[in-house]
Amino acid sequence: MMIHFYVASLILLVQLLGSAAFVTKSSLNVVTQYSSSPSCLRAVELEPEPEGGEELTPVKTMAGARMKNMGEASGVTSDEGTVYKFWLTAKAEGALLKSIHSDVLKESAKKANFPGFRKGQVPPYAMPQIRGFAVQEGIVQTCQSAVDAFGLKSLKGSDGEVEVLEDIPEVAKDYKLGDDVQFTATFNAVLD
Repeated sequence: MMIHFYVASLILLVQLLGSAAFVTKSSLNVVTQYSSSPSCLRAVELEPEPEGGEELTPVKTMAGARMKNMGEASGVTSDEGTVYKFWLTAKAEGALLKSIHSDVLKESAKKANFPGFRKGQVPPYAMPQIRGFAVQEGIVQTCQSAVDAFGLKSLKGSDGEVEVLEDIPEVAKDYKLGDDVQFTATFNAVLD
Protein backbone atom coordinates (compact mmCIF):
# COMPACT_ATOMS: atom_id res chain seq x y z
CA MET A 1 0.00 0.00 0.00
CA MET A 2 1.30 3.45 -0.89
CA ILE A 3 0.87 4.82 2.66
CA HIS A 4 3.29 2.22 4.07
CA PHE A 5 5.85 3.37 1.53
CA TYR A 6 5.41 6.95 2.75
CA VAL A 7 6.01 5.95 6.37
CA ALA A 8 9.08 3.88 5.52
CA SER A 9 10.42 6.78 3.46
CA LEU A 10 9.64 9.27 6.21
CA ILE A 11 11.48 7.18 8.79
CA LEU A 12 14.45 7.00 6.44
CA LEU A 13 14.29 10.76 5.91
CA VAL A 14 14.18 11.42 9.64
CA GLN A 15 17.25 9.22 10.06
CA LEU A 16 18.96 11.25 7.37
CA LEU A 17 18.22 14.59 9.05
CA GLY A 18 20.12 17.39 7.43
CA SER A 19 20.70 15.57 4.16
CA ALA A 20 18.91 16.19 0.90
CA ALA A 21 18.09 12.55 0.17
CA PHE A 22 14.66 11.64 -1.15
CA VAL A 23 13.21 8.19 -1.62
CA THR A 24 10.43 7.77 -4.12
CA LYS A 25 8.19 4.96 -5.37
CA SER A 26 8.29 5.25 -9.09
CA SER A 27 9.61 3.83 -12.32
CA LEU A 28 10.56 7.45 -12.98
CA ASN A 29 13.60 8.14 -10.84
CA VAL A 30 14.05 11.79 -9.95
CA VAL A 31 17.44 13.45 -9.89
CA THR A 32 17.65 16.97 -8.59
CA GLN A 33 20.19 19.49 -9.75
CA TYR A 34 21.61 21.62 -6.97
CA SER A 35 22.58 25.13 -7.95
CA SER A 36 25.56 26.84 -6.36
CA SER A 37 24.12 30.32 -6.88
CA PRO A 38 22.18 31.94 -4.04
CA SER A 39 18.43 31.92 -4.59
CA CYS A 40 15.90 34.62 -3.82
CA LEU A 41 14.07 34.64 -0.53
CA ARG A 42 10.66 32.92 -0.67
CA ALA A 43 11.01 32.14 -4.39
CA VAL A 44 12.94 29.75 -6.60
CA GLU A 45 13.38 30.91 -10.16
CA LEU A 46 12.46 28.42 -12.88
CA GLU A 47 15.12 27.39 -15.34
CA PRO A 48 14.55 29.11 -18.72
CA GLU A 49 12.89 27.27 -21.58
CA PRO A 50 15.46 25.78 -23.97
CA GLU A 51 15.74 27.01 -27.53
CA GLY A 52 14.37 24.83 -30.30
CA GLY A 53 12.51 21.60 -29.94
CA GLU A 54 9.05 20.66 -31.13
CA GLU A 55 6.10 21.59 -28.87
CA LEU A 56 3.95 18.53 -28.12
CA THR A 57 0.17 18.54 -27.96
CA PRO A 58 -1.23 16.59 -25.01
CA VAL A 59 -3.49 13.62 -25.78
CA LYS A 60 -5.15 14.08 -22.36
CA THR A 61 -5.84 17.35 -20.60
CA MET A 62 -3.16 18.50 -18.16
CA ALA A 63 -3.57 22.12 -17.11
CA GLY A 64 -0.42 24.22 -16.86
CA ALA A 65 1.87 21.68 -18.52
CA ARG A 66 3.99 22.16 -21.63
CA MET A 67 6.35 19.68 -23.20
CA LYS A 68 8.92 19.84 -25.99
CA ASN A 69 10.60 17.05 -27.91
CA MET A 70 14.24 18.18 -27.95
CA GLY A 71 15.32 15.52 -30.44
CA GLU A 72 16.79 12.06 -30.36
CA ALA A 73 18.62 11.19 -27.12
CA SER A 74 22.27 10.33 -27.65
CA GLY A 75 23.63 7.07 -26.28
CA VAL A 76 20.24 5.72 -25.15
CA THR A 77 18.39 2.87 -26.85
CA SER A 78 15.16 1.00 -26.21
CA ASP A 79 13.48 -2.06 -27.68
CA GLU A 80 10.24 -0.04 -27.76
CA GLY A 81 11.41 2.50 -30.34
CA THR A 82 13.49 5.62 -30.78
CA VAL A 83 14.38 7.38 -27.53
CA TYR A 84 13.92 11.15 -27.42
CA LYS A 85 14.89 13.78 -24.89
CA PHE A 86 11.96 15.85 -23.58
CA TRP A 87 11.71 19.13 -21.70
CA LEU A 88 8.72 19.64 -19.41
CA THR A 89 7.31 22.49 -17.40
CA ALA A 90 4.39 21.61 -15.17
CA LYS A 91 2.64 22.45 -11.95
CA ALA A 92 2.33 20.01 -9.04
CA GLU A 93 -1.14 20.86 -7.75
CA GLY A 94 -1.38 22.17 -4.20
CA ALA A 95 -4.27 19.79 -3.46
CA LEU A 96 -2.12 16.79 -4.45
CA LEU A 97 0.78 17.99 -2.32
CA LYS A 98 -1.53 18.67 0.62
CA SER A 99 -3.05 15.19 0.30
CA ILE A 100 0.37 13.52 0.23
CA HIS A 101 1.50 15.64 3.20
CA SER A 102 -1.64 14.72 5.15
CA ASP A 103 -1.29 10.99 4.41
CA VAL A 104 2.36 10.93 5.45
CA LEU A 105 1.63 12.90 8.61
CA LYS A 106 -1.27 10.61 9.61
CA GLU A 107 0.66 7.42 8.98
CA SER A 108 3.81 8.65 10.70
CA ALA A 109 1.74 9.64 13.74
CA LYS A 110 0.23 6.13 13.81
CA LYS A 111 3.33 4.04 13.22
CA ALA A 112 6.54 5.99 13.67
CA ASN A 113 8.18 6.01 17.08
CA PHE A 114 10.31 9.12 17.50
CA PRO A 115 12.71 8.91 20.46
CA GLY A 116 11.76 11.35 23.19
CA PHE A 117 8.19 11.78 21.92
CA ARG A 118 5.03 9.92 22.79
CA LYS A 119 3.74 7.43 20.26
CA GLY A 120 1.46 9.28 17.84
CA GLN A 121 3.31 12.58 18.19
CA VAL A 122 5.40 13.88 15.29
CA PRO A 123 8.21 16.16 16.48
CA PRO A 124 8.65 19.62 14.96
CA TYR A 125 12.11 18.73 13.63
CA ALA A 126 10.51 16.10 11.33
CA MET A 127 8.07 18.54 9.70
CA PRO A 128 10.54 19.98 7.12
CA GLN A 129 11.38 16.43 5.99
CA ILE A 130 7.68 15.56 5.72
CA ARG A 131 7.04 18.73 3.70
CA GLY A 132 10.09 18.02 1.49
CA PHE A 133 8.95 14.48 0.87
CA ALA A 134 5.44 15.68 -0.04
CA VAL A 135 6.88 18.17 -2.57
CA GLN A 136 9.23 15.56 -4.05
CA GLU A 137 6.53 12.89 -4.32
CA GLY A 138 4.08 15.43 -5.79
CA ILE A 139 6.61 16.31 -8.50
CA VAL A 140 7.18 12.60 -9.25
CA GLN A 141 3.44 11.97 -9.58
CA THR A 142 3.04 15.07 -11.78
CA CYS A 143 5.86 13.86 -14.05
CA GLN A 144 4.20 10.46 -14.33
CA SER A 145 0.90 12.15 -15.21
CA ALA A 146 2.63 14.32 -17.82
CA VAL A 147 4.24 11.30 -19.50
CA ASP A 148 0.77 9.76 -19.75
CA ALA A 149 -0.96 13.01 -20.79
CA PHE A 150 1.47 13.59 -23.66
CA GLY A 151 1.27 9.99 -24.93
CA LEU A 152 4.79 8.91 -24.01
CA LYS A 153 6.27 5.71 -22.57
CA SER A 154 8.80 6.12 -19.78
CA LEU A 155 12.03 4.15 -19.82
CA LYS A 156 13.04 1.79 -17.05
CA GLY A 157 16.13 2.24 -14.89
CA SER A 158 18.60 5.09 -15.09
CA ASP A 159 17.72 5.78 -18.75
CA GLY A 160 14.28 6.92 -17.55
CA GLU A 161 15.51 9.31 -14.86
CA VAL A 162 13.81 12.66 -14.63
CA GLU A 163 16.11 15.58 -13.90
CA VAL A 164 14.25 18.32 -12.07
CA LEU A 165 16.08 21.52 -12.95
CA GLU A 166 15.17 23.48 -9.81
CA ASP A 167 16.75 22.97 -6.39
CA ILE A 168 14.04 20.80 -4.80
CA PRO A 169 15.25 21.15 -1.18
CA GLU A 170 15.10 24.94 -1.64
CA VAL A 171 11.62 24.71 -3.17
CA ALA A 172 10.48 22.51 -0.27
CA LYS A 173 11.98 24.88 2.28
CA ASP A 174 9.91 27.79 0.96
CA TYR A 175 6.79 25.72 0.24
CA LYS A 176 3.55 26.64 2.01
CA LEU A 177 1.03 23.82 2.40
CA GLY A 178 -1.66 23.99 -0.28
CA ASP A 179 0.36 26.05 -2.77
CA ASP A 180 1.05 24.77 -6.29
CA VAL A 181 4.69 24.09 -7.18
CA GLN A 182 5.83 25.01 -10.70
CA PHE A 183 8.91 23.14 -11.95
CA THR A 184 10.87 22.26 -15.08
CA ALA A 185 12.44 18.92 -15.89
CA THR A 186 14.14 16.92 -18.62
CA PHE A 187 13.90 13.20 -19.27
CA ASN A 188 14.21 10.52 -21.94
CA ALA A 189 11.16 8.64 -23.21
CA VAL A 190 9.67 6.86 -26.21
CA LEU A 191 6.67 8.08 -28.24
CA ASP A 192 3.77 5.73 -27.58
